[in-house]
Amino acid sequence: MQSRREWFKSSIGLGGLMMTPSILTAEEIKKYNPRPLSDIVKLSSNENPYGPSEKVRNAIVDSFEDACRYPYEYILKLQNILAKKHDVSPESIVITGGSNEALRVTGLAVADQGGEIVAGKPTYLALMSYAEAWGGKINWVPVDSNKGYDLVEIQKNINEKTKMVFIANPNNPTGTLLEKSSLSKFCEGVSEKTLVFCDEAYYDYINEPDYPSMDYLVRQEKDIIISRTFSKVYGMAGLRIGYMVLKPQLADKLFGEYSPYGRNKIMAQTNVLAVAAAIEALKDKDFYAFSLKKANEEKDKIYKLLDYLGLKYVESSTNFVFFESKKHIDILSKEMLDKGVRIGRPFPPFYEWCRISTGTSQEVDRFVSAMLDIYS
Repeated sequence: MQSRREWFKSSIGLGGLMMTPSILTAEEIKKYNPRPLSDIVKLSSNENPYGPSEKVRNAIVDSFEDACRYPYEYILKLQNILAKKHDVSPESIVITGGSNEALRVTGLAVADQGGEIVAGKPTYLALMSYAEAWGGKINWVPVDSNKGYDLVEIQKNINEKTKMVFIANPNNPTGTLLEKSSLSKFCEGVSEKTLVFCDEAYYDYINEPDYPSMDYLVRQEKDIIISRTFSKVYGMAGLRIGYMVLKPQLADKLFGEYSPYGRNKIMAQTNVLAVAAAIEALKDKDFYAFSLKKANEEKDKIYKLLDYLGLKYVESSTNFVFFESKKHIDILSKEMLDKGVRIGRPFPPFYEWCRISTGTSQEVDRFVSAMLDIYS
């Protein structure tokens, strides 16, 4: 008699759509740089399992001859490229050591003004945690029944003490995407009252056609900050480079006046190697498309598994899936780790929900096998 796992993997189970081997050619391995399968598969941090691409790695090697230089002039080149990408002036681009740096320095700037921040819960915590550490106050608004931001309730919580509203879209850890007209209307209206920070770390993974970045409001000189990262779709999390897009006057106020040497309130700029990598990554359309394709393939595999197991999940606009585990996340984490898979941390108050990142095909196959064992 077939085991539950064997049935699931067979042609009887879901028409053989699950556990189909996805093997890269030698040329693809060279171009896309998949991480090797390890004893413990780490699917807990939403890292891209591919990259940096071959072209980016070559650019990093070539940039070593400039490693004796300070990064200012190289950053200026990247600023100009990003300004063109977002159709803003170079003074509207603030490059940082990863988007986490952008979030933290913004949290510090708001807290320094005795600020209160309105944010959904759960969401990505870097900005709020840093603000709280420096005396800021957070006004938390629970996500709605669909695990997405409740924009109506957030708007109700804005008052005379509010210095900023934080929106991560798509949201981490839930993977939800706000309806585009609702988001635009919200950001347009709220930015007339207070500062809006829109974290777009996962923007590239959005599958909905013509979904707008809120950078158009920067071009309208609204009080809004957009953050982006090279950590996700470009596969450069270890290089630490991200950036913000905001009107120059707001950047001057929060982060110090513009100069060719950076803004004096930005604590840690990035480095020459990361800048060279970012410039090349923006050109490498092939790797970009491959990253998105593989993330979508592995999400579909995870969805099919969860459907089979009868576990609810949120359809994701990111490179991870948030699903109902029906057991405490601490228990599931230990069970999964015993089977060689590291999953996401707890996200209060959803202690019976789990966030799982997309990995390589082989990594997700191990996650599938482990889940079938645990839930059989």
